[in-house]
Amino acid sequence: MKIIYVFISAIILFSVSCKNENNKTGTSDMKTQNKTNITSQVTDTLVASLMKKFGAAHELRLKKSIPQLAALWNEKDGDAKQFAEFCYSNFIASDEILDKTAKRLESNFESLYGYYNRISTDLKIPLHLEIGEVLPIDELFGGYEPFSHMTEDFFNNKIGFVVLLNFPYYSLAEKAETASSWSRKQWAYARLGDIFASRIPSELLLKEGEALSDADTYIANYNIFMGNLVDDQNKTLFPEDMKLITHWGLRDELKSNYSNKENGLVKQKMVYQVMKNIIAQTIPESVINSNVYKWNPFSNELFKDGNEVRFKPEPDTRYEKLLNLFKAGREVDAYCPNFPTMIERKFNRDMELSQEEVEKIFIQLLSSTQVKQVGNLISKRLGRNLEPFDIWYDGFKARGTISGEILDNSCLKKYPNKDAFEKDLPEILIKLGFNKEKAKQICSHITVDASRGAGHALGAEMKSDKARLRTRITEKGMNYKGYNIAIHEFGHNVEQTLSLQDVDYYMMRGVPNTAFTEALAFIFQKRDLELLGIKDNDPNKFHMMALDNLWACYEIMGVSLVDMYVWKWLYQNPGATPAQLKEQVILIAKDVWNKYYAEVFGSKDEPILAIYSHMIDAPLYLSAYPIGHLIDFQIEKQIKDKNFAAEVERIYTKGRLIPQVWMKEAVGKEISCEPILEATTEALKIIK
Repeated sequence: MKIIYVFISAIILFSVSCKNENNKTGTSDMKTQNKTNITSQVTDTLVASLMKKFGAAHELRLKKSIPQLAALWNEKDGDAKQFAEFCYSNFIASDEILDKTAKRLESNFESLYGYYNRISTDLKIPLHLEIGEVLPIDELFGGYEPFSHMTEDFFNNKIGFVVLLNFPYYSLAEKAETASSWSRKQWAYARLGDIFASRIPSELLLKEGEALSDADTYIANYNIFMGNLVDDQNKTLFPEDMKLITHWGLRDELKSNYSNKENGLVKQKMVYQVMKNIIAQTIPESVINSNVYKWNPFSNELFKDGNEVRFKPEPDTRYEKLLNLFKAGREVDAYCPNFPTMIERKFNRDMELSQEEVEKIFIQLLSSTQVKQVGNLISKRLGRNLEPFDIWYDGFKARGTISGEILDNSCLKKYPNKDAFEKDLPEILIKLGFNKEKAKQICSHITVDASRGAGHALGAEMKSDKARLRTRITEKGMNYKGYNIAIHEFGHNVEQTLSLQDVDYYMMRGVPNTAFTEALAFIFQKRDLELLGIKDNDPNKFHMMALDNLWACYEIMGVSLVDMYVWKWLYQNPGATPAQLKEQVILIAKDVWNKYYAEVFGSKDEPILAIYSHMIDAPLYLSAYPIGHLIDFQIEKQIKDKNFAAEVERIYTKGRLIPQVWMKEAVGKEISCEPILEATTEALKIIK
């Protein structure tokens, strides 16, 4: 699952600059860009005057900060004379005072981010947790973001200007160029400079928060009652009480049936048919989160008491939610001339990797000869031609040979409720090699909840708060699906805790982007059976892991390309209707399939790459998964034959460096698909 940031609107605001790096200013009013009243002549004169007063040693900082400040200063803030007076009065020339100011800012921001995050988390409890009926008022509170006015307030009271004046913003290229010479303190100063480098109106942030919350609630409540599915002979294949969330629950059920020799393939085909109806929005609206009717997903017929009934299909709601997110994000575009689209903000700004760079890596792997060879191997292992849903083939994992029933029983017995799992968290870390004291310390900062959705991890933003681990827990307890997700989320929580509690500067807390926390979540998740006491003594374990990682990359990279291309299409067609968007999503999914999957699978025009729920409730998040898989594999190679706990602690306390710098420090190499392609080539020589 994705790592959830309930303060997403704040991240949009506080991440990095949305202003021109060449300091060209906007020319429109509050509905477009901030209009500055400070000319370049004023800034040039002011820089020269301040250098004369404070000395040439401050030249670089002044030449960066003054124009950045001017770009955000408007008539309400004062005239040119007041701007100059502000800069004279608030520029800090003393290194000692600058350092003390940075520490004070870090302390204050920890309080602000920490409590705002806690408020937002608490307001979303009815939406995120299984505590009863979701009321209309819950959705209103869930869409509210307490962060939304913070930056506006801090520019109005001049705090934002003081920060930017003394801690200027550095572009990604500048950070990369100076990374080798910067100290940890300079990195922390640079991250302070990221905070107030844009000035987006609070009403737009509120709109984005509402759209995100609305989409998240829609997905969290999108369940299919599997016991109500029937085939053409009116037979049910799934337990009566099985309720699965799309897409994660459906996908995991499909995965679990590879070991089912009796009717596993038939069940997989039924799950895939459900998915295709969801993608096409031909699914009866009345079967979503309801067990009133029987439904044949193959013929798309609905039954009540044995009689066929007419129905209304879901009215393109799935695509309406996506369109609402696009519209909310597009309103912010005018305030981000350096990152004027959501695509650029998500990649260049938030991931600090360009979309072109990411796409190039993905296409390299998708087009490789290795994926064709692994596809042939899977077909031989299955003893049949590949089906489209075999993008989720699970046979390279040890669990692929164990029946779902055995795994469920093992988990239900061990974890009858969330409290049992929370109590066991320190023991899980001890099994992974953490000493008892460190395991207890990490887990003291983590709490477990029963999730309404598929599950997620939610980090704290202050050291006195706790990270939250959420997973689905049935009335009988935690089944294997819930446990597998919980171990994944626990990996997120461990990263969240280490990168907050054990990082030297608060402004350096966290990781470069969400792919890095996904990597540790994957590393934990792969050890789920080991943590249940089920040993994998296969001498070819590393080779199997390489094959599994490559196939996982192959699956999710295609999905990520669909996500990227859909957003590109949206920007080319901003007036699209939900129906038009649906049509294009399906066309794009089929096109990506035909380019990179049809030859391997032997079928064309499959829409399966469009099923991912994150495409609907987490704009352009999906690329974090395959980048996470690549990072995961590179870290696995690094920690192989080393102390797992010691390496995880070393790597995940580096803080929020830019991605390629973090990777070099962690494993000695930048992010690349070459290591996994090379390892796959070696694995194919061994695994037959």
